[in-house]
Amino acid sequence: MVKNEAVLRFFSKYALRIAFGAAFLATLGSLFYSEIAGYEPCKLCWLQRIFMYPQAIILGMALWAKDRAVARYSIVLSAVGAVIAGYHYLLQLGVAPALPCAAVGYSAACSQRFVMQFGYITIPLMAFSAFALILVSMTAAKLHKEE
Repeated sequence: MVKNEAVLRFFSKYALRIAFGAAFLATLGSLFYSEIAGYEPCKLCWLQRIFMYPQAIILGMALWAKDRAVARYSIVLSAVGAVIAGYHYLLQLGVAPALPCAAVGYSAACSQRFVMQFGYITIPLMAFSAFALILVSMTAAKLHKEE
């Protein structure tokens, strides 16, 4: 129990830094893949971007102002984003049933994999990991007030 308390205290103490770092790196990574590597985002990728990009700005402002009240908003954005990213990952693995997500215009099909590292890491899994890290750190910040 003491070890769990130490982990909770760590995530609570550095919650804004961890969450901002995850959101900022996820945003940069997303922009790298689309603007530099030339991978066209699909519909689900755009939805994930909608829930990640504002967090880079909001969490950056909260970190600068030391405003931990941002946690409640970040938790909601990250939870919705994680559900979308999780579904997208399962869709790419062929586990989830495909909802209509055909390519539109220049966008890619949602089941298309641009990256597959170590046999399981795809772009949606990276997004899910970032959303989960933000969710854990913001939940820790909300549950365990910094002393």
